[in-house]
Amino acid sequence: MSSQSWNGKHITVAGLGVSGVSAARALAGLGARVTVVDGGDSQALRERAATLEEGGITVRLADADTLPEGTDLVVTSPGWKPESPLFAAAAEAGVEVVGDVEIAWQLRDETSAPWLAVTGTNGKTTTVQMLASILEAAGLRTAAVGNIGTPIIDVVLSDQPYDVLAVELSSYQLHWAPSLRAHSAAVLNLAPDHLDWHGSMRAYAADKGRIYEGNTVACVYNVEDPRTEHLVREADVEEGCRAIGFTLGAPGPSMLGVVDGLLVDRAFVENRHQQAQELAEVSDITPAAPHNIANALAAAALARAFGVEASAVRDGLRAFRPDAHRIAHVADVDGVAYVDDSKATNTHAAQASLAAYESIVWIAGGLAKGATFDELVTASAKRLRGAVLIGADRALIREALARHAPDVPVVDLERTDTGAMAAAVREAARLARPGDTVLMAPACASMDMFTNYNKRGEAFAEAVRALAAGRTAAE
Repeated sequence: MSSQSWNGKHITVAGLGVSGVSAARALAGLGARVTVVDGGDSQALRERAATLEEGGITVRLADADTLPEGTDLVVTSPGWKPESPLFAAAAEAGVEVVGDVEIAWQLRDETSAPWLAVTGTNGKTTTVQMLASILEAAGLRTAAVGNIGTPIIDVVLSDQPYDVLAVELSSYQLHWAPSLRAHSAAVLNLAPDHLDWHGSMRAYAADKGRIYEGNTVACVYNVEDPRTEHLVREADVEEGCRAIGFTLGAPGPSMLGVVDGLLVDRAFVENRHQQAQELAEVSDITPAAPHNIANALAAAALARAFGVEASAVRDGLRAFRPDAHRIAHVADVDGVAYVDDSKATNTHAAQASLAAYESIVWIAGGLAKGATFDELVTASAKRLRGAVLIGADRALIREALARHAPDVPVVDLERTDTGAMAAAVREAARLARPGDTVLMAPACASMDMFTNYNKRGEAFAEAVRALAAGRTAAE
């Protein structure tokens, strides 16, 4: 769509967050008449609104349910639920609702960078950052965008051209992006999450599967998660687009996998039925936990689909370092490793984290968001030396432990004050033995006790450092 098509259109932007502000400014700059609506009315929102209003954008706070008169299109921020009253009003008026990712896609032209897109229940951010590191190692100008980093509209409209974009897409963003057509895309995994938003697992999976629609080169799927391959089979792709699997085992033809500690490619080689290309060593990945190796394979598959040489895959993975609070080693105290995986906010992520260690004292709990824990505990029981439970829904985990791991010692901490994490770390230290790992992989959201998972991780790291300092002082 040409930028001229926006001139004079009345566009309502739902949400005054980062993506909403980006969309509002971009569309106003293209000549649209923009109104931003938001249900909040905080001081921070008022200041943000005042800045937009200086640029000729109308902002309506504390009133997000009514569709502004004359609206031609609604652009929503990702988290707004499909059943929101504003969208019901739009549907009644025959007005389309799309997201900022859809707008970014429509603003592209024939010179714009292709998109390598990633979604999945867990691992999206890490995989996209790995992919960007690999692309940079190949000498390409790229950016990690979408659900992370700079708003994607800003990058698409940047004066400096990009060679290719590494794009993280949530199920929310995909739901509102009907015309998106990536060069290549990956679905890393599928597990129940955000079902309160999507309404069902089927709807959640269908929105994830949108990422494959119209792919031109490769649809990358997880061999160990057949649901991802099913989404590939259901997708309507361009002629010649290939299904490329990744696996932690030895790969078959048209797959990437692991052989004798090496990441190997049997998909983008001349004779994939008889040959394999070494890409990197498992030791090049930080951390080399199983789920992170899977992330690296998915990133490598997308990079190879774009024509990146094997050496750049190796160099990019070596250069990559994960964000904080993602299976991050904090310290060793008395022969016990303390690991922060506060980002493990659901059971699928926690199970992947727990699978990376042999003997664990597990710190878990928070807001369950409707999750159940029987499958997680059953899969991880043999690795647990003990568990320390915190947060509003800790009873759900305690009950699952009682059913499926009755011999595992459990400490149930009722306190929710600022010292609760320090108490949890002390209790975990009491249960741990040399060679164990104290792993905070909560399997729950953090907002019952902390502002976000970052603050929870910081509290854990601070408590571990205090424990280490106390041990040193005692010695």
